[in-house]
Amino acid sequence: MENGKLKVALIGAGQIARVSHIPNYKEMEEVTVAGICDTRLESAKALAEQFGIPSYYNNHEQMLQEVKPDIVSVCVPNKFHCALTVDALRAGCHVLCEKPPALSVSEAETMNRTAQEQGKLLSYGFHLRHGWGVRCLKEKIRQGEFGRIYGVNAAWLRRRGIPGWGCFTNKEIQGGGPLIDIGAHVLDLALYLLDYPEIDYVCADMFDFIGKQGGTGLMGKWNPDTFSVEDVLFGYVRFKNGAVLRLDTSFALNMRERDVRKLSIFGDKKGADLFPLEIYSGEDGEIWNQQFPFEENEDLHKKELVQFVNACLGKEELLVTGRQGVYVQNVIEKLYQSAQTGRPVIGE
Repeated sequence: MENGKLKVALIGAGQIARVSHIPNYKEMEEVTVAGICDTRLESAKALAEQFGIPSYYNNHEQMLQEVKPDIVSVCVPNKFHCALTVDALRAGCHVLCEKPPALSVSEAETMNRTAQEQGKLLSYGFHLRHGWGVRCLKEKIRQGEFGRIYGVNAAWLRRRGIPGWGCFTNKEIQGGGPLIDIGAHVLDLALYLLDYPEIDYVCADMFDFIGKQGGTGLMGKWNPDTFSVEDVLFGYVRFKNGAVLRLDTSFALNMRERDVRKLSIFGDKKGADLFPLEIYSGEDGEIWNQQFPFEENEDLHKKELVQFVNACLGKEELLVTGRQGVYVQNVIEKLYQSAQTGRPVIGE
């Protein structure tokens, strides 16, 4: 700590660091942003100058040694999550890593194990968990209001939302397309609400027809020659407690809406939709729909960072844990395995 404040450093000077991590950290009285690193030194320097960060680097090990941060935000492409997170944890830092946890279950397990060995907190950027509606729904489920939950439908679909920048369409660096990117968010929500039951089996199919055609969408122009990820995946997970999860996610899909994010749960007493929260029930020939006030303009990225800092200070329990990250990564990996082989993948 420095002057009673936690020192924060960032690895990665891309968009998520610029628009979310740095400005939100700068608003917190409990922390000071002390350093930023990027393999492109000019990018780190630009953000350091823009936000008044006192030091910038192109070598994360040098930054960790000289700045000695208490907290590190890992804001780099997926391929580099594991190595950089492990280095930061071993340097004695709490780590908030952007989602997904990693490229594989083994990497996610390594990250979680290192955090436990070092006695440090590890969390991931699943910001949708921090919404008021999600927290309210989770508590009502915990109290038994929905009875036995036997079905969840989760989706994040874009009509023409293939990113035309960055490495989002590069499988080697990202690990996949919409599933490991936007789909990971609603998958995380579904598993959180279901309380991480044991997996029976996983099935999925994925396609890349639109991505391979090339074109210009709502997020710019993409190159079909370098497009190596799925543009849509349809998945199904059956759990050993009998519950089922359907997951659909796309960067490009011929549908009516431009962008759809939704999650529905079905219990034997009540059901619900999110975004916004609405609860459904029926009894004795009558049906009820219960709507809730919902803060549509919630800054969920800010709430995520505030919650993580509070957890580092011991003020509250960490909401998104390293162990939960391993579970999410396991489902992602099995969905891809099923889609690639055309066969169900049995849970462990």
